Amino acid sequence: MLLMTITTHASTDTRLTLLHHWVGEQLGQPCTLRPLEGDAGARRYFSLDKDDTLLAVDASPATENSAQFIYVAQLFTRHGVAVPAIQAADLEQGFLLVEYAREGLLAQRLDRENRPLLYGEALFKLLAIQQIDKTQAALPVFDEAFIQRELALCEEWFFNGLLGYSLTPAERGLLDTLFTQLIASALAQPQVVMHRDYHSRNLVFGRGGHLLTIDFQDAVIGPITYDLVSLLRDCYYSLPPQQVHKWALHYGDMALEADVLSMTSSGEFLQWFDWMGLQRHLKVLGIFSRLHLRDQKSAYLQDLPRVLGYIQQVLDDYPQLQAADWFHNQLMPRVRQQPWWPVE
Repeated sequence: MLLMTITTHASTDTRLTLLHHWVGEQLGQPCTLRPLEGDAGARRYFSLDKDDTLLAVDASPATENSAQFIYVAQLFTRHGVAVPAIQAADLEQGFLLVEYAREGLLAQRLDRENRPLLYGEALFKLLAIQQIDKTQAALPVFDEAFIQRELALCEEWFFNGLLGYSLTPAERGLLDTLFTQLIASALAQPQVVMHRDYHSRNLVFGRGGHLLTIDFQDAVIGPITYDLVSLLRDCYYSLPPQQVHKWALHYGDMALEADVLSMTSSGEFLQWFDWMGLQRHLKVLGIFSRLHLRDQKSAYLQDLPRVLGYIQQVLDDYPQLQAADWFHNQLMPRVRQQPWWPVE
């Protein structure tokens, strides 16, 4: 829950007035709601003056699926994956009261000394998610059509929208070939329960210092390396590159011992990991651009250079993807002209 401060007032916001009334009913007394910084979605969060252990959530049914949020919360909890407790919910109105993890985000605590310990805990939590029996989880499947829709965001919102750059037929053919390779790699991997946005801003510390998972409502069944690369090549926090592959392989060993992963070579696992990250980061280019252009959430632009660096790294490391020259010679000159690109 970060980045965009919500500035809204009860007198001009019908939903906020209704939320005030609903929360007061749940607590048995009137209370004041204080807006907190929001995330990339349409949900709004408020602290309570009468109970500092809870957050009020406005999740409009027009845009948010609170029933799925509750379902995944219960699924994770049953399998030992700690999430903020849900105190009350009104699905018709789209209001919730949930545990307030006041101790902060994983991203806010990380430093060179504590990284191994905290990432170790995050990796064990990820393993618990992936050990959930996917046949018993009523979740969407991250299939070819799903991945294609994600990749299409890059052209619509980053190339066309943010850069004002229209691909030539040859460039579109180049990217179509790249996307086909990435999709085939994703589908070849073991398919597991997948958080789909597992990173340092979606891991928070609750009471007693316990690490909790949030923003899990978009969970799917998908490739084993997706959440792993989301964590280790985080769009908001950079790990030393040599540490990334080391921890990825360590996780592969953990997954093998837990029967989440079948025997595979380290080279194949790292290629799965790298190519999955490339798919995710191409999608992120589109999402962060859309947040800026459509939703006026422009703070995400500051993270685009990190995401583009991840993309460049993978394209350079895998010449068979055949897109490195285009990326360096055609795309990056346009990127460097953008006001959000750091001054060299």
